[in-house]
Parts: sequence; C-alpha cells; structure tokens
Amino acid sequence: MESARTISAVKTPRTGRLVLIGAVWVYITILILAPIGALILGAFRSGLDPVIEALTSPEFIDSFMLTLRISLIVALIQAVMGTLMAWILARHNFKGRSLLNGIVDIPFALSPVVVGFMLLLVFGRNSFFGPILNEAGFRVAFAVPGMVLATLFVTMPIMIREMIPVIRKLDRSQELAAATLGASGFTVFRRIILPALRTALIYGTTLTLARSLGEFGAILVIGGGIQGRTETTTLYIFRALEERQYPAAYAASLVIGLLTVALVTLSDWLRHRK
Repeated sequence: MESARTISAVKTPRTGRLVLIGAVWVYITILILAPIGALILGAFRSGLDPVIEALTSPEFIDSFMLTLRISLIVALIQAVMGTLMAWILARHNFKGRSLLNGIVDIPFALSPVVVGFMLLLVFGRNSFFGPILNEAGFRVAFAVPGMVLATLFVTMPIMIREMIPVIRKLDRSQELAAATLGASGFTVFRRIILPALRTALIYGTTLTLARSLGEFGAILVIGGGIQGRTETTTLYIFRALEERQYPAAYAASLVIGLLTVALVTLSDWLRHRK
C-alpha cells in the first residue's frame, strides 16, 4: 500500500508530460487519423457524383447487404455462445479449463488467411466433410455458411474476453437470495444476472459487429470472392482496386470505415457510461 502511495505521489514534470502526450498524438495521427483523412479526401477528389454513383451501383449494394447479413448473424451467435463460454470459464472449475481458456485466444494469434485455409481443408472439395455436405445440398466452402464460420472464428475472443471480468465481479449474494426465495434459474438469470451483464453484452456485440464488417482474409479464402454470390464489401473494394475503379473503392472504403468508427465510438461511449 505504501509503495502504491509513493508511486502515485510521483508526478511527471510538465515538459515531460507534454512530450509524452505529443508523442502519442503523433503516433495516433500517423497510424489512424492520417489514413482516415486521406480516405475522405480521395473519396471526394472528383466530386460527389462519382461517390453517389458507386454507392448506388448494384454490385456495391449486393456486397454491402451480404456484409451486413454475415455480420449480424455472427454478432447474434457470439452474443449467445460468447456469453455462455465466458460464464463457463468464469464460474466453473473443471478439468481442461486452462486449456479451453488458452484455446479461446488462438484467433488473436492466427492470420485470417490461415483461418480461411484451415476451413477450406475441412470443408473443401477434397476434404472429408465437403463431399458429404455437398451431397446433402449444403455447401460451406465458397458459400455464405463458410464465410460465417470464418468470421465466427476470428471474432470469437472479443465477446468472451469482454464478459469474463464482468461475470467474475457479479454479486452472487443476490442470486443466492433469489434462489432461496424460490426463484427459478431462468428468473434469476432474467431479473438479476442479465441486467448486470447488459452493458458488457452490448459492448461486446458492438465490437464483434465492427470487427465482422472489416473481415477480409478469411472470407476471401473460404468464400472465393465470387461476384454477386460471396463478395462482401471488403472483397468488393479489393476487386475495385485491382480493376482500377478507384472512385468505387474509395466510396466503399469510406462507408465501411465510417460505419466501423461509429460502432467503435458507440462501444467506447457505452464503456464510459458503465
């Protein structure tokens, strides 16, 4: 306790503090603010008409709707399964718990391209499951289900890591008191646990949605980027750049960028509100 007070009492000199703050702002400007500014300037370099034309094209609308569909499905699944896994890891001790806790972080370490390739090995044409699923009329590789699986993989840790600390801090006395008074498990969850987890749940879901909107590598490999079928907005941007359709690439990037920034800003507001 005394050492903590001593550390807190030490104050950084004003000049040093300004240098540190300035260094951080330079770093943020180079990595984040400057690219965003360049994107906005590039999108409107030729005026507003090319932007409107690109954003109203059927190719962009199809890709954007597919992106939204995949992102919403992933966010919904992660809200349920991520919360369940976080609950198991935070509240239950069992054999293999440490292993499971480590496995959860694997998507942070793996390249999305590797993730897509692994899924292709499992569900592709020459895999064991691929022909069986194709005969049953259910395609995973080079189809939307495979893209959903890839996005689920890369976003899995977000919800779990957000929920675990909150679950651990829950006051269990209220749950025990409600159970003693005869409340069912569902009632305890609905009336006591869920309200306490609501802000963290919304925060994790929002971050998952933002991450899903920008996924590229995994869905490129497992989905193939087939125009009109498996082309999301990020793949649309990639194709537009290859075809030198720069206004379309700028406009689509601007939409995804602004939407993602809005979601992250909303998540940050929710965290501060909490």
